[in-house]
Amino acid sequence: MTLQQLEYIVALDTHRHFVNAAKHCFVTQATLSMMIRKLEDELGVRLFDRSHQPVTPTPIGEVLVAQARLILQEAGRMTQLVEEAQGTVSGELRLGVIPTLAPYLLPRFLPALLASYPQLQVRVTEANTSELIDRLEDHTIDAALLATPLERPTLTEHPLFYERFFVYAAAGEKLPRKNGVVPTDLDTDRLWLLSEGHCLRTQVIQLCGGQAGNRRLAFETGSLEMLLRLVDAQGGITILPELAIDGLSAAQQKNVLPFRSPAPVREISIVTTPHYARRKIVEVLSETVRAHLPASGSERFRKNVLAPLGS
Repeated sequence: MTLQQLEYIVALDTHRHFVNAAKHCFVTQATLSMMIRKLEDELGVRLFDRSHQPVTPTPIGEVLVAQARLILQEAGRMTQLVEEAQGTVSGELRLGVIPTLAPYLLPRFLPALLASYPQLQVRVTEANTSELIDRLEDHTIDAALLATPLERPTLTEHPLFYERFFVYAAAGEKLPRKNGVVPTDLDTDRLWLLSEGHCLRTQVIQLCGGQAGNRRLAFETGSLEMLLRLVDAQGGITILPELAIDGLSAAQQKNVLPFRSPAPVREISIVTTPHYARRKIVEVLSETVRAHLPASGSERFRKNVLAPLGS
């Protein structure tokens, strides 16, 4: 068994096609097929079902391909760890980000991260929390920016900052506009929510006492921008995290209402697996993110001054 053979089965699992997998590995289809057959013969099992297209891994193949990904990932860390020990940050960072954070946080820090570390390559995946947790645990991403705590022993959380929640309400909504909103002021039947699977939906429902309300018009969306448009067009209210407010128009800013102190917040963390060895990457990412949070609220963002809602 060789690392090259493990690369071949991972490529075939990724592309599910012998020709495409061979092109990815810069070998001929015959070479790739022969090397995978040799590995199967050595292990005494069939890793892939070749009887139909696309090619799919067998049940035992899925387990062994997942292990191969982990072995290759760890093998690749050897050079990277030496470079980091010498003060060089290089290689690839596969970073996951939840949709309620990605459009508001990534543009703030990614240009500076890439400019400061020109040998670092960043591959970003935007997905909901459950998908990113799965990808962390099967080692197809290295780290993720998530709302925490997750309370999963298979993952390690590195807290970054706390982000306040605000109410976004149409002009006609009967809500306190001077002294701050309390959760009991919110009419859940007027509340627009993200679709199932988004952690922010769960947090907002928790904030509202566990009730999602019942609207005559139901709308499933994974976009905070769509929630804003729905409030602007149809009335009602929604809940926004603080970073999402920064880009609102002057007219929309008038619809933003703060919660009465202590305001509800969410904790944002870099999440990795416990054995993720590239500590320098986590350190660099943490420092760069914190350095590019809104200047007006930098101290509030950086300090744990409020109790976060559960994820």
